[in-house]
Order: sequence, then structure tokens, then C-alpha cells
Amino acid sequence: MLNQLINESIENLQRLINTPSLSGQERKASEIIEAYLRKYGIKANRIKNNIYAYNKYFDKNRPTILLNSHIDTVKPNAGWTKEPYKAVVFDHKLYGLGSNDAGASLVSLLATFIYFYAVENLNHNIIFSVVAEEENSGKDGIRLLLSEFGGIDLAIVGEPTGMQMAIAEKGLIVLRCQAKGRSGHAARNTGDNALYKAMQDIEWFRSYQFDKESAILGPVKMTVTMINAGTQHNVIPDRCDFTVDIRTTDVYSNEEALDIIKKNITSDFGEPSLSLNPSNMSEDHPLVKIAKENGVEVFGSPTMSDQTFITAPSVKIGPGMSERSHTSDEYVYLNEVEHGIQTYIFLLEKFLTGN
Repeated sequence: MLNQLINESIENLQRLINTPSLSGQERKASEIIEAYLRKYGIKANRIKNNIYAYNKYFDKNRPTILLNSHIDTVKPNAGWTKEPYKAVVFDHKLYGLGSNDAGASLVSLLATFIYFYAVENLNHNIIFSVVAEEENSGKDGIRLLLSEFGGIDLAIVGEPTGMQMAIAEKGLIVLRCQAKGRSGHAARNTGDNALYKAMQDIEWFRSYQFDKESAILGPVKMTVTMINAGTQHNVIPDRCDFTVDIRTTDVYSNEEALDIIKKNITSDFGEPSLSLNPSNMSEDHPLVKIAKENGVEVFGSPTMSDQTFITAPSVKIGPGMSERSHTSDEYVYLNEVEHGIQTYIFLLEKFLTGN
């Protein structure tokens, strides 16, 4: 059965690549997953463009593990030399948009779920979910399903990590700042240059170091990524807008990090969203121990995933490599999919059965 699931996973990944599924436009791709579950006699449940299924012997008295990945992709960038929506195999690589992020993880977790679907006497229930709108943190993605599930006890989130296990993940705050001044003629000693005020705050964001550093995620990282000011060469700008990308860690809540920022800059920034929180799972968790005992490296991830919305303990692990995500001519090695399925099954067999 395992060889069959591996071969079918490659076929499913090719079908998904050939079916555009930008965030918010995942319906046709989700129907591929729905049909594949039905092929194995598994009831597929749908909420908008999200699909989920329960294992055959689901028992509400047992704890529950969620196997989750996303079906949406970013838009193809201008650098593609291959057709992004055409699956092509060359030199043991499968090319196509979403092949690496996160199609390989999705089909591997799907195969893993089917492998365990009809196994009796597992110590956890299993829910498989494939969700929409991960790439844009949309409201119609995983948050819809988590409220439907009514609580889970552990989650495995499928994202490209080289099958290393991320046990922590940085959070995100996006600040849209505005420095205010007073306009005047550039040739005269009048006005109050908002651009210069912004530069002082930007220098603070560039150089400030938070006192505490996470053992697994490292320091909080703040990066100014956009700036806009001025209308013409001879007018002192009365406002300067700039955007800051802030990656928080488990040693500061988003609220705590924001309080420190407020005390150190003069620019206004309104009320940013604080919902994209960092996550952290104990290295003493049984699943993490199993991974480490069997040569799976654990690490802290600088990038975000649906983990940010999951309050239960969670890890991020999947075939492919994070640095290939959102790149031109995205690809995954065929043997990475095979290795992903084998590793998921190996870890879960030990976790779910104790063997």
C-alpha cells in the first residue's frame, strides 16, 4: 500500500500544479482532494474551499491530532521560465507553482492520513485538513476549521522544511508608520521635514536590540521594508510613511514588543493586528522526543504558517525546502515526496501506537 500511496501522491501533486489555486480561488484544486478521499471511501467535509476528514475510528473520548497543510499559492512572479501551471518532471525534479510550497507536504500528509485511516486502537484521533488562504492569512482558511473541530491536542503543519521539525515559529507585526512634519519651501529655513523625523525612527528600528533573546528563535527582528515621502523637489514633506516588518519570538508577546516600540519612536502607527503570534512547543513533548531520537533535527523557524492560529502544541515539518518557496521555477525532488511520506508515517506510527 505504501508504494501505491507514494505513486498516487506524485500524481496528485501533478494534478494540483495543473490547477491554479491562488488564495481565495482554491475551489477546483480542493475538489481534487475531495475526489481522492472519496476514492478510498472516506467522507470529505467542506467549509468554503477547505476540506477535512476524520479517521474511521474517531472517538471523541480520545485526544486528537491534526494533520494540516494548505492548498493555495502565491501569484507566479515575472521570473518564471517554465509554465507555472504545467507540471513538468526533469532531472528527478517536479516543477510547477506550489510544488514545493506546500503541495509536496499536502499530498504527503494526505497519503499519511489514508495510511492510518482504518487502523484501530490508535491512542489519538486523526483529522486531516487542507486549507485555503494560508498565503494571505485570510479569514476563510484554517480559522474556520479550528472552530469547527472544537479543540485539538496536537497539530502537524505541512510546510517545506527538508523534513526537519520546526518546534517554534516567529510571529509577525506589520507597522504602517507615519512621521508628521510641516511643509515649507526647500530653499528657505521653513517647515519641519517629516522625512528627517522618519529617519530617526528608522535608525532606531535598524539598530535596536531587545534585551531578551529566544533560545530556539533567536532575537526579535525588525526590518523597514517600504518608505514614501514628498511631492516635488522644492517642497519640504509634511508626512513620511514607512512600513516595518517585525518578527517576534516566544520570549515577547506581540503586545509586549509593541509596548517597547511605542516608548522609543515618535511616528504614529495606529492599531496594528497582533493576532499573528509566535509559537513554541516543548522539546519534552513525546512527538519531539521521538523525532530527536530518530535523527530528525529540530529548529526554530523564522517564517510563518498556519501554526500562528493553532493554540494547541504544534510542529511544522514537510518535504521540500523553504528557500524554494515563492521563487521562479519552483520545484520539489520526487524522492523528497517519497521521503516525506515515509518519515511522517514512521514518526506517527511510533507516536500513535507506541511501537
